[in-house]
Amino acid sequence: MMTPMNQTHTKRTYLDYNATTPIRPEVVKGVCMAMETIGNPSSIHHEGRQARKLIEQARAQVAELVGAQTKQVIFTSGATEANNMVLKGYASHRRLLVSATEHPSVLYAGVDVETIPVHSTGLINLDALKELLDKDTRPSFVSIMAVNNETGVIQPLKDIATLLKNYECLFHSDAVQAVGRIPLYFSTLNVDFMSLSAHKIGGPHGVGAIIMGKGTNPPKLIHGGGQERQQRAGTENVAGIYGFGIAAACALNGLETYKNLETYRDQLEATLKNAPTDVIIHGHDAPRVPNTISASIAGFEASTLLMNLDLAGISVSTGSACSSGSVQASHVLTAMGATESQAKSGLRLSMGWATTQDDIDAFTQAWTTLMERLTPSCQN
Repeated sequence: MMTPMNQTHTKRTYLDYNATTPIRPEVVKGVCMAMETIGNPSSIHHEGRQARKLIEQARAQVAELVGAQTKQVIFTSGATEANNMVLKGYASHRRLLVSATEHPSVLYAGVDVETIPVHSTGLINLDALKELLDKDTRPSFVSIMAVNNETGVIQPLKDIATLLKNYECLFHSDAVQAVGRIPLYFSTLNVDFMSLSAHKIGGPHGVGAIIMGKGTNPPKLIHGGGQERQQRAGTENVAGIYGFGIAAACALNGLETYKNLETYRDQLEATLKNAPTDVIIHGHDAPRVPNTISASIAGFEASTLLMNLDLAGISVSTGSACSSGSVQASHVLTAMGATESQAKSGLRLSMGWATTQDDIDAFTQAWTTLMERLTPSCQN
């Protein structure tokens, strides 16, 4: 059996929370309990009502997390379905305008998607968005994520919504990387739709939600039954939804302490910069969530760094988990003006509710050793 390179700690260090978070112990316990619930939530007998009660409790918890009303929450199989639900639904009769740094589930959800440029900071180019809206007065559907999954850059949703008020637009935001990390109040953001995911906040995989603005209903993507206020057919994933609710409550309770991850982020960035080559921290001049770092290390492809860190017991990412198997340059970094080599050397580190100082120290040790091994001429 191969021994990982100079691994002195016994447990692996997980720094890929933007791909998925470790499930919270409270969620595991709740999901197990919910899985023992017999009833179909659409049934009106006792067992059915008990299952329905679990779903509605979760609906209230998710609504509270994002400052919405319970009737605005529609559960889905995840944020990818939620994104597809709204974009595909409006693609036939509205222009689709999406930011150039969106998740693939938004970028590829429509046939004739027009991309909105971003600045080198990763922030949306409001002037370019206005120009796109001015040159074509057809009704538009605009989708701009709240927080970027690769860089952690926070988009100014309120400013964007203010601009869109002057046009016939519907506004959607993929808030997967924002929820539980920064305060979100759906009622004051003036967006029409918002997508959420459970497994990004310590909940189970395979469950998400779409938040609907008052007076709006997303087009149906799945037909066949009257579940979820007749918006999404199919028997609900009771256990997964219940776990989503518990994770939402935990995320809301931990919102104030989440900002403390910024201290860890600063330590990790200092470690990354201690490489014998140029290091770029993408989005550092823009508002960012405290848990995310996107860095390009000159002279190294991200895949090489990732594999070596993995052997050392450190889990990081080369960008979006949905495209991490690809050697293509990051479309996010490219849209921000990075060169091809910089976009191919983009490494993402992301933290969350279970990150500790030991994790930061383990990464520092592994990184220092890796840099010494890969650049022997730089050793003292």
